[in-house]
Amino acid sequence: MEGAAMSFDIALALQRGDTRLAYAFSAGPGLTALFGPSGAGKTSLLDAVAGLVRPVDGHITVSGTPLFDRQQRVNLKPEKRRCGYVFQDLRLFPHRSVRDNLLYGWKRVAPDERWLSIDVALDLLGIGHLLDRMPATLSGGEAQRVAIGRALLSAPRFLLMDEPLASVDADRREDILRLIERIRDELRLPILYVSHDRAEVERLAQQIIPVEPIQASA
Repeated sequence: MEGAAMSFDIALALQRGDTRLAYAFSAGPGLTALFGPSGAGKTSLLDAVAGLVRPVDGHITVSGTPLFDRQQRVNLKPEKRRCGYVFQDLRLFPHRSVRDNLLYGWKRVAPDERWLSIDVALDLLGIGHLLDRMPATLSGGEAQRVAIGRALLSAPRFLLMDEPLASVDADRREDILRLIERIRDELRLPILYVSHDRAEVERLAQQIIPVEPIQASA
């Protein structure tokens, strides 16, 4: 699969009020964990990679392809970056069924760019029985699986996961951990994974990047 050879090269600055914070790291294929305390800017980093937040300086490169480069005046729109984003608060469409949530990204991808079929996704995630349900009726673990499925069916070149266990109860935590391991190992999709749980990232990650923003001069 194309995504297996991808890597991340990120050096950027974000503005927070009167403070400018700088981050820099590179990562190979597999699951890379961005590990650090709350407030360190881990979610802001993911938002910048996704194109939802614009850095004030620096670059974001995935497998040699620039997504953002201030000097080169490159800033791809979010939909052109081909990333799947699993948000901490999931952001499922509450007025759409599970089926329609899953098909949202799928329908917006050209058929020749799709690399995961709906049937394979349903089998991988174990959510085929949920298709006619509405998000409000799902447990935390079920909703998380649907959110992951929606991201995967958008045919991403890489995956962003922001605290994916935050809304999952203790009884379902192991199920989601095993699912993430399957995505990492079977789909071989490059993943940037945010967590403040050391045991979680040590289990999942090929590489752990401590997120300790450096205050830079404006």
